[in-house]
This record gives sequence, structure tokens and C-alpha cells, in this order.
Amino acid sequence: MNTFAGKVALVTGGSAGLGEATAMKFTQEGAKVVIAARRAEQGAGVVQRIIALGGEAHFVQADVSRAADVERMVDQAVQKFGRLDCAVNNAGIAGPRFTPLADVTEDQWDELMGVNLKGVWLCMKHEIQAMLACGSGTIVNVASIYGCKPSDIGHAPYATSKFGVVGLTKSAAADYGQMSIRINAVAPGFTVSEMVNPDRPGAAERYKALVARHSGMNRLAKAEEAANAIVWLSSESASFVNGAVLAVDGGSATRLY
Repeated sequence: MNTFAGKVALVTGGSAGLGEATAMKFTQEGAKVVIAARRAEQGAGVVQRIIALGGEAHFVQADVSRAADVERMVDQAVQKFGRLDCAVNNAGIAGPRFTPLADVTEDQWDELMGVNLKGVWLCMKHEIQAMLACGSGTIVNVASIYGCKPSDIGHAPYATSKFGVVGLTKSAAADYGQMSIRINAVAPGFTVSEMVNPDRPGAAERYKALVARHSGMNRLAKAEEAANAIVWLSSESASFVNGAVLAVDGGSATRLY
């Protein structure tokens, strides 16, 4: 399909998991893709897989918590392909888990907020400027179900950062919707990735309990399922969707029977 023929998409955290799946989906839909990540070898590998499929892609090594890296990332995307039409701000870290709030260190808090919240703001700051120069654009920020409800696994810094992403998304959507830039978010549930790996020793039972509590479909999501939602939000099929937070979580698990 050529839904995004002639368009350029930027995906942060594109070296693995949901970011990689999103980059591959954009490729299948005809977009030229810029992948940004901290890990150069893995990011270059995704680029090679895209090229092998007949697509066009470029890798930029970047840490989204650093303003200079983000500015360079967007500049390289425009220099390489001439424009920026779609951006997916997916880069993120988990931070401390199963840790009560008072036991979180200041360094842990600052590191997580730097990537998950400040990083999304920095990315939007520069992506929006590039899109304004083109006259339009779409941004999808990757939040979490823990940006819509409290974390129940001792994950307060992560939940706080994702609630912040939701607020940034809705506020920026109001700022720029009248300028033909749509800004939305997805809120994935537990999705198979490096961060959510049920094959790790002892992890299978933990994730079984989590999906029973948080997914009406009672299973982990595949990265491709969230990627499909992201690419749809970026497409003209979602042309009047702005400031939305789309849950990709299998539905509510709340029931009385």
C-alpha cells in the first residue's frame, strides 16, 4: 500500500520493539523512515531490514533527553529527505519497578523524567517547527495505560511521566490543530518488547497476573498491534482526530463475574 507515499516519518526509540514495528509499518505503507535511537548497531540493523524490503530509511543516533541531539535528529531527517510529515515519539525507559515512591532515588527520578517527559517535549518542540515549514504534519506520542490510571506495581515515576505525556499531547493538540498539525497519543497496555519479556526467568507468572488485571482480552499485545494504531492516527483516515489518547490495551478487565 502507498498511504504514505512521498511522506517522511520519524520514529524515536526505533531500534527495537514498538518503535521498530512502527518503522516497519510506515515502510509498508510507502513512507521514507528516519529511525532515532541511542543504540547505533540495532538502529542500523532496522534500517538494513527496511532497505531489504525496498524502502528508504536513515538512522540517527540520538538521546532524546539531550536538546542538541534532538535538534540534530530533526535537522538530519529534513536534510536527508527534504521534509518531515509524521513523527512518533516512542523513546522511553522503565525506571524503577516494584519500588515504593519514597525508595526512589533522585537520580532515578531525574533520568526517567529526562527521557520519558522532557524528551517528548524536546522532540515535539523541534518536530513542530519542521512541520510548520511544510504546512502540516502529525505527531503520535507513546504514553501508556499507566498514563491513564495509577500504577499498581511500584512504578510511580513511570506513571507520572506518562500522565505528563498525556497532558503534553492534549495541550499541544489545542495549540497547533488550527495550524494543520494533529497531535495524538496511544496508551498501550502490556506489550511484548525488551521491557516486557515473558520469557525471562520467573516473568511468565507475573505477566499472567498483570494481563488478567489490565486486559479484557487476557493476553499481552504484540508490538504490531500498537504500531497499527499509531500509523492509523498518522494517516488521513484519522484526519479529524486531534488531542485523542487511544488505548491499545485489550479493553478493561473490570467485571463482576
